[in-house]
Amino acid sequence: MAEVDIERYVTHSKADIDAYVARSKALDLGDVPWHEVPRYPLSTDTVRTLRYMQDIEGHTIIYLRSLLATRAVDDPEIATFLACWLYEETFHAIALARFLEAAGHPMGPREIPRGKEKIGQRLEGFVTAFVSKAWPDFCALHMTWGAINELLTLTGYRRLQDVANHPVLTELLARIMRDESRHFSFYYHQAEIRLARRGVAPVVRRIVKSYWGPVGTGVAPIADTLFLGRYLFSGPEGAAAAQKIDDTISRLPGFADVRPVSAWVAKYANQPAGGASN
Repeated sequence: MAEVDIERYVTHSKADIDAYVARSKALDLGDVPWHEVPRYPLSTDTVRTLRYMQDIEGHTIIYLRSLLATRAVDDPEIATFLACWLYEETFHAIALARFLEAAGHPMGPREIPRGKEKIGQRLEGFVTAFVSKAWPDFCALHMTWGAINELLTLTGYRRLQDVANHPVLTELLARIMRDESRHFSFYYHQAEIRLARRGVAPVVRRIVKSYWGPVGTGVAPIADTLFLGRYLFSGPEGAAAAQKIDDTISRLPGFADVRPVSAWVAKYANQPAGGASN
């Protein structure tokens, strides 16, 4: 399966919300050969990675809940995008859960129900709502943060295709990646437009450099997030993938010297298991 062409999404003139809505749909799983999944081995590390990814995709509805208290819902394009985004991400979670079940590793019930947020998550939601109310350009931060996370997710799926080497999983992830590419495109171009406003980029840049963490930070156990970083982004190929993400993000206004993913990988993911703290 050919790698997703990130350049296509970066160089596109602008996100067209009408075209996006027209293309938004549930992930097509009708012709996935589920019966062939058990024919190919899955390592314990791959199963752990898929469980993490499935859980985070399924967490989208909780993340959206915190956004409903921000300026994001007052912007017609962003609000429309978020509705489609939630719909598509929900089906990504369903697809990954179905794959794991077919492989003999069903997800099972969550240890902590989604409705019972951790204190840290509640505090983060409160701070996010406060910043949104206090700062008219909050959506620039939201879109920039989303662009980094969507590109990290997209790249993580591509890396998983390589390390898992499972033909059915490769095809399933390719379908998910097509959605993630469009998500990234929207976030990136919205960030590009909003960061160009006077005085906005320095603030967003400072917040990203100080507080950004990979998708799932604060939601999944830190040990699982660190494991995912080591599994997908350590070693020469993983480091190159992280660098490619940062090279793309650095093209946003004011972000020329920002390397969030490579910095995180260097600080945490390349350490031995149990050697990092958060």
